[in-house]
Amino acid sequence: MPVTDPIADMLTRIRNAVQVRHESLEIPASRMKSSLLKLMVEEGFISSFAAGDEESAEKKLDVQLRYYEDKTPVIQGLKRVSKPGLRVYVGKNEVPRYFGGLGVAFMSTSKGVMTGQQARRQGVGGELLFYIW
Repeated sequence: MPVTDPIADMLTRIRNAVQVRHESLEIPASRMKSSLLKLMVEEGFISSFAAGDEESAEKKLDVQLRYYEDKTPVIQGLKRVSKPGLRVYVGKNEVPRYFGGLGVAFMSTSKGVMTGQQARRQGVGGELLFYIW
């Protein structure tokens, strides 16, 4: 059965894996998910990700979650903002700071997928995908 919102599906899989303290998880692969996971690695929310085995018909991404020394997860929360039924766009002067800068906004812009801070720096707006903190 096809997924109507693949980004929300990815976020839900990550949220569920973090809640039960899994070390890693698999998600179906796409270019958008790969670029979002790359940004999550750069921001320090996950350890790494890699393409799964090429033998299977369905391509997967293996995501390694990140935890502190006392086993508390680095990812405290994820919130989807723009949905297929209600897209949320922000201008270059309206890019939000989530939790006063402690959270990170992920955006899809005309210059590619980037964080809210990168979008402010480059002076672009776009679709506000989700927040992570």
